[in-house]
Amino acid sequence: MKTLTLNDGHCIPQVGLGTWQSQPGEVERAVTHALEVGYRHIDCAWIYGNEKEVGVGLKEAIDRGVCRRDEVFITSKLWNNAHGEPQFTRSLDESLKGLGIEQLDLYLIHWPVAFVGKVTMPKKFDQYLSREQSPLPDTWALMEAAQQAGKVRSIGVSNFAAHHIEEVIGNGTVPPAVNQVECHPYFSQRPLLDACARHNIPLTAYSPLGSSDASGKRAAKGIASVMADPVVLGIAETHGCSVAQILIAWAVQRGTIVIPKSANPERIAQNFAAGEMELAALEMQAIDNLERGLRYIDGTFFCGDNSPYDLAELWGN
Repeated sequence: MKTLTLNDGHCIPQVGLGTWQSQPGEVERAVTHALEVGYRHIDCAWIYGNEKEVGVGLKEAIDRGVCRRDEVFITSKLWNNAHGEPQFTRSLDESLKGLGIEQLDLYLIHWPVAFVGKVTMPKKFDQYLSREQSPLPDTWALMEAAQQAGKVRSIGVSNFAAHHIEEVIGNGTVPPAVNQVECHPYFSQRPLLDACARHNIPLTAYSPLGSSDASGKRAAKGIASVMADPVVLGIAETHGCSVAQILIAWAVQRGTIVIPKSANPERIAQNFAAGEMELAALEMQAIDNLERGLRYIDGTFFCGDNSPYDLAELWGN
């Protein structure tokens, strides 16, 4: 199992199990099976609404001797409505309780976007908190305090552009350990990867297989699917493996962390095995050349006339 050493000295397994969009009743089994297969990294978030099920699956595996708690790297994320106190502490404690653990291995600010306290998804302008009302350095200070209190081992960010990273580093005392962002061959994040590398901050790739509905709704709108790309299909055929395995192997080999989501036992095992695959240099280059600038999770749901945020500030372009 390949790992990376973070800038705070802690190690993170490069392949983890994603739990976003896992349906009720399936994530518990997925977590337990993943740990049986050999995963030692589970990626969670408060907003996913399934941390209690993740905790049950984790406990079951530990009770059966599949793994020890100190062997499993568990990530969770602070939702946008908890960027200030007392919501921050309440949300962190709720994640810890749901997961059934005393300390997170990694805690991330989920988005550089803030909502009013009890709003889960805003529909009106006054349900947001602007950057001036909720500065990122203030939220980062709460993250540092949680780390100092021992509730989390490492702290990081998610969906942050390079300028957000610089703002946090310039006003904090601890640099982010990780930046979790959408990343796949159609959107390789090379400029952000390089910008974060200057601070020894690795990227964690979510949606590493592209959008989960790219072959359905998005395909109907003419949006391409990474999983159906002829280049990737050809490389998968050469290796006698699944397309997903090629995409995961590419992500690991280029030095990112990758968290594919699946509840299917066979695919969970295949995804984990992909972390040990080796692609030839020409295969890596062929996949690198697929870059299209295609962001599936485009952030438009947080921007517009009913929001103080816009896409140019959110993504830095």
